[in-house]
Amino acid sequence: MKRADMLLVAVVLIAALAFLVPRYIGTDAKGKELVANITVDGKHYRTVKLTKEEQTIDIRTERGYNILKVHDYGIEMYDADCPDKVCLGFGFISLPKQTIVCLPHRVLVEIASQTGEDEIDGIVR
Repeated sequence: MKRADMLLVAVVLIAALAFLVPRYIGTDAKGKELVANITVDGKHYRTVKLTKEEQTIDIRTERGYNILKVHDYGIEMYDADCPDKVCLGFGFISLPKQTIVCLPHRVLVEIASQTGEDEIDGIVR
């Protein structure tokens, strides 16, 4: 391998790590702890602190069931009995304002800061 090849490999690895490392940090950019607000049928169901430890949240309604899994400072829809299973495609979320929605069961999961403050994401000019 030439020196330029080694440099290219190093740059690619550093760029990959820059995207992977924030996933494993349980706070947002300003150092606040994150929570997941769970809403069922338009009503607040539960607020869950996003921790590294694994925990399971079972939501059962007359429309069906959803199972959420908290781990690695994020949350994901682990299982559901809805007919389309679109909610499972949202994957693992770990950043403020990210959401998971299950329309047939009317379940909404949104990540927020524990203080509940709304902050400006960015300004467009």
